[in-house]
Amino acid sequence: MFSFFKSKKDSAESNEKPITTEIETENKPEDSSSFASRLKQGLARTRQNLGKQLSGLFGGGKIDEELYEELETILLTADVGVNATQQLLENLRKQVKRDALTDSTQLKQALMEALISMLQPLEKTLDTTAHKPFVIMIAGVNGVGKTTSIGKLAKFFQLQGKSVLLAAGDTFRAAAREQLMVWGERNNITVIAPDGDADKKSDPAAVIFDAVNSAQARGIDIVLADTAGRLTTQLHLMEEIKKVKRVIGKAMPDAPHEVLLVLDANTGQNAITQMKAFDEALGVTGLILTKLDGTAKGGIVVAIAGQYTENPPALRFIGVGEGLHDLRPFNARDFVEAMFD
Repeated sequence: MFSFFKSKKDSAESNEKPITTEIETENKPEDSSSFASRLKQGLARTRQNLGKQLSGLFGGGKIDEELYEELETILLTADVGVNATQQLLENLRKQVKRDALTDSTQLKQALMEALISMLQPLEKTLDTTAHKPFVIMIAGVNGVGKTTSIGKLAKFFQLQGKSVLLAAGDTFRAAAREQLMVWGERNNITVIAPDGDADKKSDPAAVIFDAVNSAQARGIDIVLADTAGRLTTQLHLMEEIKKVKRVIGKAMPDAPHEVLLVLDANTGQNAITQMKAFDEALGVTGLILTKLDGTAKGGIVVAIAGQYTENPPALRFIGVGEGLHDLRPFNARDFVEAMFD
């Protein structure tokens, strides 16, 4: 029922033609300074939009209610959200009073520090050493970049010296399976997927169950389990993804050890709705925010923090470009500094 798509190392005798792709295959991770530069480049549209407006607002003059009202409008139009905007304005008012600030030029740094403080609770490193294999279930609606993110995650973990296995649990979309096969071929990673034409009839839970068992037998460090994209309004499909999670738990106690939800930064406040629905169904433990380079409203990261003031989900990774190394762990200070000129 299922096929093991082995890496080049595992199938040196194979006569199959290699799969070609435009995916980058660099084997060396970028240093932090290099990624900081790419982060700034990736957030260029947000910086040009938000930064330009704030530069005009903080160009000098008295701090009054008119300024606060204009700042509120700027933040809301940048997808910061009502809750986060109110929190930021409240914190700024307190700081202005506490530090006796009088000129608007003093507010830029104050706003940056307020943003960093708000975002730091989202900054949590993913520790994959507690279990072997460490099973990561990945969910999200169609079109958010879920399968591509899985491939980039696989490379990220490989560069940490970990072995990875991919489970093609999106059995409704043949292209998803093929995409994972490409990643597996180019990065020497085994992919467990349904056989050829049987993909539409295959049970995604069974595919992932088989993958977890295979990883245990092979001593694999990390399993990345893809799941079918679905709308949060498709209740029958949301029930199915709950089943996938239960079946993973039958294959390995306490698994999945991480439930990552992939969100597209371009969806703005709709990302909050998706978070609530998937969290209710699966108990989301972490987030991947993709396509930040494609939006001028990068404030959605702040909106997430403002929505979950207590026990916020971890923003594990952010995507700021098409390159292989453009999906990296979230750092609050680097992110905020990249948003401003």
